[in-house]
Amino acid sequence: MYAVRRWSVRHSRGLETFYNGFERVLLWLEPVIRRVGYGRLEKPVAWLEEKVKGFLFDCQMCGQCALSRTGMSCPMNCPKQLRNGPCGGVRANGNCEVKPDMKCVWVEAWNGSRQMRHGSQIHNVEVAVDRRLEGASSWLRVVRIKTEEKRQERADGEKAA
Repeated sequence: MYAVRRWSVRHSRGLETFYNGFERVLLWLEPVIRRVGYGRLEKPVAWLEEKVKGFLFDCQMCGQCALSRTGMSCPMNCPKQLRNGPCGGVRANGNCEVKPDMKCVWVEAWNGSRQMRHGSQIHNVEVAVDRRLEGASSWLRVVRIKTEEKRQERADGEKAA
C-alpha cells in the first residue's frame, strides 16, 4: 500500500485531472442519485470508494476527503492525524518522527501539490475532522454540497433580478 500511496503523490496532476472529470460526471448524475436516494446509495458507494481510494491513497475513510487539496496525500495517514501541515518533528531526511521509515505525509503532500493545477489549495486551512462522518462516502457528500451551492447561487441570482 505504501508504494502505491507514494506513486499516487508522484502522479498527483494526472489524478487531479481524473478526479475533476469524475466529479463532473457525479454532478451530472445528481438527479439520478437524488431519485434513487442518497441514503440508499451510501453503503455501496462508500464500499466502492473505500476500495478505490484505499488502494490508491491508503484512504482512512474520514468522510471529509482532502486529497485534492493535499497533493493526493491523505493527511489521515499521519500518525498524529494532522490535517493542516507537518508537526515540528519532521526529520532532516523528510521522514516522520513517529514512523522513521515513512516519509512525512505532509512532505509528500507538499511535493504532490506542487505538481497540481490547483496545488495552492494546500494553503487552505482544513476544519477539524468530524468523527461522525467516518466511513461515509465523501463522493456523495461532495455531490450534495456542490448541488446545494448551485441551488443557492440560482436562488440568490433570482432574488437579485
